[in-house]
Amino acid sequence: MTPLSQARPVVQTEGRQYNPPVKGATTIHQGGLVVMDSGLAVPGRTATGLIALGIAQVTVVNSGADGAKKVPVERGTFKFANLATDAVTAADIGKDCYIVDDQTVAKTSGTNTRSIAGKVIEVDADGVFVRIGA
Repeated sequence: MTPLSQARPVVQTEGRQYNPPVKGATTIHQGGLVVMDSGLAVPGRTATGLIALGIAQVTVVNSGADGAKKVPVERGTFKFANLATDAVTAADIGKDCYIVDDQTVAKTSGTNTRSIAGKVIEVDADGVFVRIGA
């Protein structure tokens, strides 16, 4: 590519929002954790190899083919339910926690069955604040 010889439009993004393609026959609910699975957005679930993106900003129902719809997702720090049988505690602040479903996180990988949700930021009586997304 050659250097500019005139002004060009500036295109910028802060990188807080994504619009990934949604897997076919999938519903992603507003407020739910969105993960990437083989290049397509799906709700968070117990599985390995998932990449947590953030929280769905609206509910998207993709009744069509893979990628027929996109979901607006925002990265940040969000509150999730804490799995009672594998609870995140204050001692876990700064550590990774793991995806159970699109609204629940756990302290451990469940013997290598769960993907990383993000970093634990705060724990209170009714949930866990988790920083999600790159």
